[in-house]
Amino acid sequence: AFFVPCPRQLASSGSTALGRMRGLVAVKRVVDYAVKVRVKPDRSAVDIESVKMSMNPFCEIAVEEGLRLREKGHLSELIAVSCGPDKVSETLRQALAMGADRAIHIKTPMPTDQE
Repeated sequence: AFFVPCPRQLASSGSTALGRMRGLVAVKRVVDYAVKVRVKPDRSAVDIESVKMSMNPFCEIAVEEGLRLREKGHLSELIAVSCGPDKVSETLRQALAMGADRAIHIKTPMPTDQE
């Protein structure tokens, strides 16, 4: 997770960055930790066609910590960001449901390590 001050707010206020920072949390879509992973019959890769996908548990911890910092007043906004195909939007919705203010989806046709 990265927490950066907003330059416009710092320049206009002349004060410290405390309470005026935006938090950026990268979230990743992975195979659910409770699912038993199977290898494809030709042993070329992991079979992820019919398995449940979810947010990486470590990313969940980062979102929760960002929410704590926002509640304490150290952050003005928490933004979740992820890169990948259309299915990544499910993971970003989960971050929004946890309490993130905004989500950014960087769409790419390139395969990620989960595809």
